[in-house]
Amino acid sequence: MELRLEARAPFRLDLTVWALRRQPGNRIDTWQSGVYRRSFGSHTGAVFAEVQQRGSTQQPMLQVRLHGVAVDDPARREDIVVVLRRMLGLDVDLSGFYAQAAGDPDLGPLVLRYRGLKPPRFATLFEALANAVACQQVSLASGIALLGHLSAQFGPAHPLAPELHAFPRPQDLCDADSHALRALGFSQQKTGYLTGLARDLARGKLTAAALEVADDAGAMRMLSTLRGIKRWSAQYVALRGLGRLGVFPVDDVGAHKHLAAWLGLPRLDAEATAALVRRWQPYAGLVYFHVLLRRLEEAGHLRIDTPAGSE
Repeated sequence: MELRLEARAPFRLDLTVWALRRQPGNRIDTWQSGVYRRSFGSHTGAVFAEVQQRGSTQQPMLQVRLHGVAVDDPARREDIVVVLRRMLGLDVDLSGFYAQAAGDPDLGPLVLRYRGLKPPRFATLFEALANAVACQQVSLASGIALLGHLSAQFGPAHPLAPELHAFPRPQDLCDADSHALRALGFSQQKTGYLTGLARDLARGKLTAAALEVADDAGAMRMLSTLRGIKRWSAQYVALRGLGRLGVFPVDDVGAHKHLAAWLGLPRLDAEATAALVRRWQPYAGLVYFHVLLRRLEEAGHLRIDTPAGSE
């Protein structure tokens, strides 16, 4: 099944996917030769999606190919399109952010360099929570490696992309054997957090719909009622899972480091970071993504000189 999706300009798929991926070792959201590939789980097996930008940054058009039995069902196909649009921020209007950045001598050049980045979101609330748990108190590379192992063990794959497993659903992990999770590299504590979160979401203790109608502070309070979700994790899920663009994960040590490097500041902590990012409200979370791209470019993972849609 082949579809075409429009995006609100400006848009660059490469920048957005890298902000979603965070690390080249991400085995769930892959990027190769200008194509974003991802599998999604369903009760009928995996759906494999390939997304490529055909239009320019200012006239963006995405070509999407979907493979799997589930895409024969129009309702399921539409569900996947809705998820892709949300994950890639296709409908997010950043005109207010661009206007604010234009008058900021620090932010303006950064935003201009990464023009077309849209704020990415994880596919589901559970995936956002699992990412937060996996990345607690370990390096980002280690956390993403754990998530790749988790998907390979518990997520389905389509025959066209047997190496690309969908992220597990809550019901896939509710009764997961703790020894199996420990064998993947999860600590005993994180194993308990993951299975507990899976059961909580499968039973409806907290839903994405309930979070959507709450304000930022309310959403983070609700998230913090879940076992294993404290302030950093709640902020991380609010930004990356719920699309709350005013939320900057101020306890993120990596963000401290890269924010300070960008601005030429001495070492930052959570309190100093919180004070600093107030100047960019209500778009502090977008600054988080732009600083991330700066780090990825410096590490050689991202090429800015390649026009959108040309790879």
